[in-house]
Amino acid sequence: MQLDVVVGFFLLGMVAQLLKAPIRMPKGLYQSLTLFLLIAIGLKGGVALNSHASGDLLIQAVAVIAFGLALPLIAFPILYKIGGLSRIDSASVAAHYGSVSVATFAVAVAVLEANQIDYEPYFPLFVALLEVPAIAVGLWLARDRNQTLDLKKTAHEIFLNQGVLLLVGGLLIGWWAGARADTILPFFGTLFHGVLALFLLEMGRIAASQLGVLRSCGSFIASFGVLMPLLGAALGALLAQLLELSSGGVILLATLGGSASYIAVPAAMAVALPKANQSLSITAALAISFPFNILVAIPLYSVLIGQGY
Repeated sequence: MQLDVVVGFFLLGMVAQLLKAPIRMPKGLYQSLTLFLLIAIGLKGGVALNSHASGDLLIQAVAVIAFGLALPLIAFPILYKIGGLSRIDSASVAAHYGSVSVATFAVAVAVLEANQIDYEPYFPLFVALLEVPAIAVGLWLARDRNQTLDLKKTAHEIFLNQGVLLLVGGLLIGWWAGARADTILPFFGTLFHGVLALFLLEMGRIAASQLGVLRSCGSFIASFGVLMPLLGAALGALLAQLLELSSGGVILLATLGGSASYIAVPAAMAVALPKANQSLSITAALAISFPFNILVAIPLYSVLIGQGY
């Protein structure tokens, strides 16, 4: 079982940060890499959606939305009853784990393509569908009758934050353009793995920089950051089997179920739940779950369904 080459850049970033080597990436470049990956994933999925739209896809989409609603409902009692976190912190962390990590999905796609494992090309649609439901459930779980929620500002952060807007925008452009998108796909396709490698280099550094926060978060958050992805992945794989997806599709839905958002959800929660301890969510999602997913979980999911690489 071998790790994909792009994961090596993530490890390099972690090691450099732990050794205090000065390789911090310019903020503008990091943002550009993020924009590229979001558009590339959405665009490619939209082009596939143009030729794969069907009644079966609609059923799959509804099932995926239901999956996104269920994940935070599963995570919340674990955090609240077992972990002893406050209601608002439990709801915030649960929302992060009900949503998805686009970067984790990108790594899984890179692994499948490198190993020539087929998957449903319209999967970015499921990524977009899983971004929002968990945020709504998280806000419902954290509801306080004495607190007034700024619905307009919260809705703006949920639906118009960078991650959701570019991913959905790329998806819609690809769906609308269809074959006409071939003129720009060489750029977004050929450079995808190289851009992902650079992005993971910075992600490795950021993840390592969050490790010190674990001392104040306690062992429960560290354990949750590993066990919740495994639980979410198991449920995702089961759903994929019920939907009769390909082997690659099972791996991808397991990956999405086991990932946690650190872009779209933090932005929304910061506005909607300003009293929540955001460091808990970011540390669990970025310092624990993200490295665990790309270093251990994705290879594990692949092996367990008979597609070892």
